[in-house]
Amino acid sequence: MTDKADISFHISTTSGIPIFRQLVDQVTRLVACQQLKEGDLMPSVNEVSRQLAVNPMTISRAYNLLTEQGVLERQRGIGMRVAANAAKSLAERLRMIDPKIDELLTQAEQLGIDRQTVIEYLKSRENAR
Repeated sequence: MTDKADISFHISTTSGIPIFRQLVDQVTRLVACQQLKEGDLMPSVNEVSRQLAVNPMTISRAYNLLTEQGVLERQRGIGMRVAANAAKSLAERLRMIDPKIDELLTQAEQLGIDRQTVIEYLKSRENAR
């Protein structure tokens, strides 16, 4: 596949999460749900740097980490592509949300809300969508 990925990254400078980590997380999620597919060409470091108005080294750091994780692969003269077999199974995608679930359950416990009430609330939110 030779399609260039049409990505609009979103970063928050006030979240406390480093920008490179936000980019890694976004790309990982997009690949996991197959919005980015095997072989898709990623925007260049300079393109993303200009889009987000951040230092190119920040983007390079994110791309390098994604390469180390097997999400992206570097092709000389072409650029960064989504790696083969980078898509995640349902079990792997569920593990990706474990930290958020843990945080939700901890906050609910601190607020005195039992797990069953949280589950019922989540179901009602899903039905309202």
